[in-house]
Amino acid sequence: MDLPKNAAPDGAAAAPLRPQSTPDPALSGAAPRMSRPVTLLFAVASGLAVANAYFAHPLLDVMADDLALTRGQAGLIVGATQVGYAVGLILLVPLGDLVDRRRLILGQSLLSVLALLCVGFASTAAMLLASMATVGLLAVVTQALVAYAASLARPGERGHVVGVVTSGIVLGILLARSVAGLVTDLSGWRTVYLLSAGLMLVITVLLCRALPHQERRAERQSYVGLIGSLVTLFVAEPVLRIRAVIAMLIFADVTTLLAPLVLPLSAPPYALSHTEVGLFGLAGAAGALGAARAGRWADRGYGQRTTGVALGLMTVAWLPISLLPHSLLWLVVGVVVLDFGLQAVHVTNQSMIYRTRPEAQNRLTAAYMVFYSVGSAIGSSLSTLVYARAGWGGVSLMGAGIGVLALMFWSLTLRATPACATRPTAAAE
Repeated sequence: MDLPKNAAPDGAAAAPLRPQSTPDPALSGAAPRMSRPVTLLFAVASGLAVANAYFAHPLLDVMADDLALTRGQAGLIVGATQVGYAVGLILLVPLGDLVDRRRLILGQSLLSVLALLCVGFASTAAMLLASMATVGLLAVVTQALVAYAASLARPGERGHVVGVVTSGIVLGILLARSVAGLVTDLSGWRTVYLLSAGLMLVITVLLCRALPHQERRAERQSYVGLIGSLVTLFVAEPVLRIRAVIAMLIFADVTTLLAPLVLPLSAPPYALSHTEVGLFGLAGAAGALGAARAGRWADRGYGQRTTGVALGLMTVAWLPISLLPHSLLWLVVGVVVLDFGLQAVHVTNQSMIYRTRPEAQNRLTAAYMVFYSVGSAIGSSLSTLVYARAGWGGVSLMGAGIGVLALMFWSLTLRATPACATRPTAAAE
């Protein structure tokens, strides 16, 4: 999917840009261009950080057996990680708008190394759950890296940089299960976390050398005021409200597929192992890599068109997904298309909201990602219930219905989106 170069950008005839607050020095057009190696380092660091929160998903049975947990209690391992991540979104990510982002990222990365070591050496269930909650809390450094990369990029390349870093995050999520299963089969589940601790330490050293020092911020406010401003931003910025709701819907759509997927695949006639089921995440990786270009389209002013086409693809993807009982190939096609659409919208969302308040990028990220978490929780919980009552056909109808709802919401909010979020950036080619 590409967009015609001679087409008029979204909102080209709209009102001129509204005045912006004083941006960070790194946000000005004179900011140094983000080199490709540094952009890729941001992507790798983000992918590894978020993978730490997903390693446990295919390992719950062996972790539970090792620490004498019941299968019901094993679910607390994932639950503790998710709770930690949600708390981190609200309490840690906004700090990037108050303190030096470089120090914040390096500090969280170093603490992540310690938390992963605690998981790897956990001897009791209480120690494991506390350590997993801390891993989830610190994994939000991923979102701090996205916001920092956006602030360092020139306006004309910001969407592209966000797209590359977001692709790293998606690959980290998708590959975490496969890598965790493989390493566990070779050397046990503890090795997964000890190995990740070593890699996080290496990444932290590289980030320490690559991240630029940041000038001291002129505006200061209290931490309580900073957290409270999340609500203020949500009320004041229509782009944030619209794109947060779209994020909630698209992530609910994707988790509608992922949550119950293991049930039909592990049952006859396929009877796949958990490792084989995890390999389907690799199909989604192809879509994630392709969607990195969505940031370029947003930079050129095609954010609305990209959103509409991508939401349409996500809806249509449920047709081949519904044919899973007939062939696994249809599922692969559907997963690729669905994940491509998801990432194209996700990258476009972030690119558009970062234009509204450059000085508040971390808080914008935090507020936006809270809706991502809510959508993921809704999709995961409802889809398993639907599968139990209506089978795979019911899940497919639910997914397609969410896609249609997202399309309708987007179309109804086209006129409510300010021109500043849709116009091409001055330096975009």
